[in-house]
Parts: sequence; C-alpha cells; structure tokens
Amino acid sequence: MAKDASGGYRDFPGRRWLVVALRAAHLAGVVGVGAGLLALPGGPAGGYVWLMVASGVAMAALDAWSNPVWLRELAGLSLLLKFALLGWFVVADEGAQRLLFWAILVFSVIFAHAPASFRHRRMGRH
Repeated sequence: MAKDASGGYRDFPGRRWLVVALRAAHLAGVVGVGAGLLALPGGPAGGYVWLMVASGVAMAALDAWSNPVWLRELAGLSLLLKFALLGWFVVADEGAQRLLFWAILVFSVIFAHAPASFRHRRMGRH
C-alpha cells in the first residue's frame, strides 16, 4: 500500500470499488484471452465443467460450515443468485449463454472482492 510523505496511508473515496472493478475487468480479459487461445470445439470439456462445479460447491459448503449465518449475508445470498444464473445459462440458447457467461463472471468477481463490510452485511433479521 502506498504511503504519503508523512507516512500515512493514501486513499480516496471509492478506491476499493475501483479496485474491484479493475479486478473484474482483468479477469474478464484473462478469460477472453484464454478462450481465444484455446478455442475448444464444442465448448468446454466436461472435466473442466465438473472441476468448476465441484470446487465451487465445496467452497460454498466450507463457507456455510465456517460461518453459519453466511447464507443470510450478501455473500451467501449472492451465491444463491449465481446458482440461479447458472441454471438459466444451462437452458439458454448459445447467444444468451455468451452474455450470461460474462455477466456471471463479473458478478462473481464483484462479490468475491467487494469490501468485507459489504459482503458480510446481513439481510433480514439479525
């Protein structure tokens, strides 16, 4: 973290959200470059899909086990919304799948890297 001449931390309002947006853009670029380089015929190989789903479900289960109120926080609720978007992705036509892929990717990055005070905000009754 950069410090100013007096030794204090340099910051500005909205800095964290800017970093979140930049991370989302960076990951979108990485995936876009990877897709361009790998261009798998017929879509992603089944092994990669299973790896993605199994690891994602495992991480969600670990979060829910580690923090019993997690599903009442924005972080947990966002995962439920992401599962709904993934379900829509599975049944959508090819054109919609491309848009949904990018929407899910950006949505995921925002919730993964948003400030903890936002991600862990509880919804409903405390």
